[in-house]
Amino acid sequence: MTSLARTREILGDLIAFPTVSSASNLDLIAYAADLLGDAGASVSVNRDGTGAKANLFATLGPAGDGGIVLSGHTDVVPVEGQDWTSDPFRMIERDGRLYGRGACDMKGFIAACLAMAPRYAALDLKRPLHFAFTYDEEIGCFGAQALVGEIARAGIRPAVALVGEPTGMRVIEGHKGCYEYTTEFTGLEGHGSQPDRGVNAVEYAPRHINRLVGLREARKPRAPAGSRLDPPWPTRQVGCIHGGAARNIIAGHCSVEWEMRPVQQSDADFVRDGIARHVDTVLRPAMRAVSPDADIVTLTVGEVEGLQVVPESEARAIVCELTGQSGADVVAFGTEAGLFQAAGMSAVICGPGSISQAHKPDEFVALDQLAACMNMLEKLGAKLTA
Repeated sequence: MTSLARTREILGDLIAFPTVSSASNLDLIAYAADLLGDAGASVSVNRDGTGAKANLFATLGPAGDGGIVLSGHTDVVPVEGQDWTSDPFRMIERDGRLYGRGACDMKGFIAACLAMAPRYAALDLKRPLHFAFTYDEEIGCFGAQALVGEIARAGIRPAVALVGEPTGMRVIEGHKGCYEYTTEFTGLEGHGSQPDRGVNAVEYAPRHINRLVGLREARKPRAPAGSRLDPPWPTRQVGCIHGGAARNIIAGHCSVEWEMRPVQQSDADFVRDGIARHVDTVLRPAMRAVSPDADIVTLTVGEVEGLQVVPESEARAIVCELTGQSGADVVAFGTEAGLFQAAGMSAVICGPGSISQAHKPDEFVALDQLAACMNMLEKLGAKLTA
């Protein structure tokens, strides 16, 4: 069986695991652990606090520092409400494309890595080759945040991380961070005919939002000169507002779900400090003038580091050599790569499929993209024996 045929076979198995972020990924992790263990890898599986999800970290080759990590997330986004033309959790092939939830985001890359494991094991590897498969990337990169800690505690110090998100096999060296929050407003309910006797949480939420918008606009002129990001400045966006019970009841609760995508750490500090100051000096005092129990609390859903473009990058140099590209691009979407970079690794993104197919009905990865990925991974094996 060719390596591409084996990749296709494994991808079909991976898609059949319905690893939506709200569900467990343990069956998929056990499947991957068996394949890597059969190939001779040392395998470590670490569960999250619920016990329902886990990261996998496995190693082939010699022990020691300086290894290369091949990384992918195992969770996928939901399919409810999407108009699929086939079962999203059963892979089908049409016109040179493999369809199924997670086909490109990002089980195609994981399948390629698993298919290559026995071939890597047969080589005389000169540096460690690690496999890192995570949970909950889609809802905050929680698995990768745990994984980098697990690696550090184990005393393992890889040098390079290749994250196989769908880039059309383009080498990607940079993207913004993604910080997600929920702000909860607690007011004082009452009859709608006497609004001055209550604290309307739904009315305070827009004041908070307006301040976020003002901070966003203030940051635009501070975009780094020569930035290749689109747009070049940090962004902020409000996605959801939930609150109130009826038109004649003063709303006692409201929540606002929002995000920001900083270009650099100072962007995030600017927004967090600015909004906290507005809450402490303007909004909360006004609410508590009526009700001492009124409050505004911001909960952190996730803060994921961006991937910073750096002048010298071993990861970029290696993957450009493997793929024959002369340079690297930047993208608008976020990945786990920044977490590996923040942990001290040189990180880059390159994987099969298009991000334009991710999260959509009839998600697919083209067979020629998988073939290009296999070619890259085969060349990596040759490089690791040199």
